[in-house]
Amino acid sequence: MTQNIQAVRGMSDYLPEDIVLWQHIESILKRVLNSYGYSEIKLPIVEQTSLFKRAIGEVTDVVEKEMYTFNDRSGDSLTLRPEGTAGCVRAGIQHGLFYNQEQRLWYLGPMFRYERPQKGRYRQFYQLGVEVFGLHSPAIDAELILLTSRCWKELNIAGHVKLELNSIGSIEARHRYQIALIAFLESHTNYLDEHCKNRMYRNLLRVLDSKDPNVQALLDDAPRLSQYLDEESHTHFSELCELLAKTGIAYTINERLVRGLDYYNRTVFEWVTTSLGAQRAVCGGGRYDSLVKQLGGREVPAVGFAIGLERLVLLIQTLHPVFTSTPSIDVCIISSSAAMRSTVMLLAEELRNVLPHIKLITNHSGGSFKKQITRANKWGVRIVLIFSENKTAQQQIVVKDLYSGKQVTLVQNEVSAYLASVFSKIKGCHDNLSH
Repeated sequence: MTQNIQAVRGMSDYLPEDIVLWQHIESILKRVLNSYGYSEIKLPIVEQTSLFKRAIGEVTDVVEKEMYTFNDRSGDSLTLRPEGTAGCVRAGIQHGLFYNQEQRLWYLGPMFRYERPQKGRYRQFYQLGVEVFGLHSPAIDAELILLTSRCWKELNIAGHVKLELNSIGSIEARHRYQIALIAFLESHTNYLDEHCKNRMYRNLLRVLDSKDPNVQALLDDAPRLSQYLDEESHTHFSELCELLAKTGIAYTINERLVRGLDYYNRTVFEWVTTSLGAQRAVCGGGRYDSLVKQLGGREVPAVGFAIGLERLVLLIQTLHPVFTSTPSIDVCIISSSAAMRSTVMLLAEELRNVLPHIKLITNHSGGSFKKQITRANKWGVRIVLIFSENKTAQQQIVVKDLYSGKQVTLVQNEVSAYLASVFSKIKGCHDNLSH
């Protein structure tokens, strides 16, 4: 017997009943981005491997262990994108988007990393990325944080995420700090696990976010990055904190907060939650002012963030499971005989012309009214339009609400207005649930 082919480990199928919540979340995120004047950009899933090595850093976990890299038929080394910023910068350089221009961009799509799959973390995962180019001011850092805060309010999770903030300074400041930190860690190697000992000489700052409690206790006595900040980074961070305070955004300064990719500088931030166990981060970002030049462009300041969609979906499912029960079909049309198919299809098209935003399905499977209504219930249908030969002869249709059980008989030309009224009320209820 032939063995069934399964999905690749860590790469999930999202079924129609899952997609209702995904679409709800994506529509809110896109609406907020549009309200701030950000524009969508679509980027390739596959890029030259050298792009990520140059952008992310060759001694990071992502490049060394997690990238899906392969040679194509021409022998070129290609990689499924592990993150979106590098590709966005490449596109901006290639198409001249940064020449004396500001750019506020966003993208949404799958990323790929080979790591141990666990709840909220997968090998194929979806991210919303937001990138701003051409602005030095801490005001744009604050705007991105305000934008994310508005997303949480619109998604009704604001009370369950908290902002952590830090400045990792300039490359020169970090170099001075790293010398001091290595000297400290080398004198306390007996407190370090093997993972941290390896990172100490390869990706030092990642020691700061070690999950080992012994390492965290040791770091209480370690040199602090804030003591080594250059004056410009210190001023930038102070102004950012002042702006956030004035706009009412609560935050915690976490001096051990670093980002896992080499291109970050100055501001770094994360929105974290305690509602998902070990998976804390829902959104992370920061500045990367040297990346455009590093990848061959001009010197262009930049800042951005990414939201992990799977983790956001999981958080909302945990906090608001009601969203997953949204009906998948608004209206189903059923009839008593095959002879009425053309009449039913014509009405369906007329209703789609007048009410393009409702989901309408026509039952083509036949069977008794009871059987057809049972099928409609399984589909999660709200309203059933029933065509019977005697009613149709009088230009009448029976309209049945499967949720309330209410049933009315209407003249055919009254149906569209009736449905418009019903679904405007339902939309109002859904909007209230969202807030």
